[in-house]
Amino acid sequence: MIVIGLTGGIASGKSTVSSMLEKAGIPVIDADRYSREAVEPGEKAYKKIVAHFGEGILHGDRTIDRKKLGAIIFNDEAERKKLNAIVHPAVRKKMNDRKNFYRKEGREAVVLDIPLLFESQLQGTVDKIMLVYVNEHVQLKRLMERDGSTKEEALSRIRSQIPLENKKTGADAVIDNNGSESETESQLYEILKRWQVRP
Repeated sequence: MIVIGLTGGIASGKSTVSSMLEKAGIPVIDADRYSREAVEPGEKAYKKIVAHFGEGILHGDRTIDRKKLGAIIFNDEAERKKLNAIVHPAVRKKMNDRKNFYRKEGREAVVLDIPLLFESQLQGTVDKIMLVYVNEHVQLKRLMERDGSTKEEALSRIRSQIPLENKKTGADAVIDNNGSESETESQLYEILKRWQVRP
């Protein structure tokens, strides 16, 4: 089984490519989904986060206010590292269990959708890396439109990640997502063909 790491940057269009892969019948294991599950009330990671960051980051129903937590970690690298050290091991375990499930099923390929693949130094956990790339001005525009954020907020989120330009060198294949969806799709199928993955 070939394990493909799908990555990109915030608002690069990685979710679009992820949907295309699922539509093609290739299982996608989404790190973000497991990150959300890991921080639900009652989970071990949730308890550690509240103990470290305090009750001020909670909504009235005791779920974590992602915006409040985001405001802390996007502007403070030490706090971001602390949060990652709590959440990442829990997420990795859930993803590994799922990957082994697909391996037992005899799947030909599985995709690990990991936004921070390079930042978390997880290159060794995959066989191939597929990067979804956009120019920074496109990324900024999309992020502001998507989240209704100011230019400063959007830039601080983009800059908390390794620039997409730098990630290109570590990727086995790059999908240029500055164009239309059909252009993106044809690039994706070309890569899968090259890697001998039959969608």
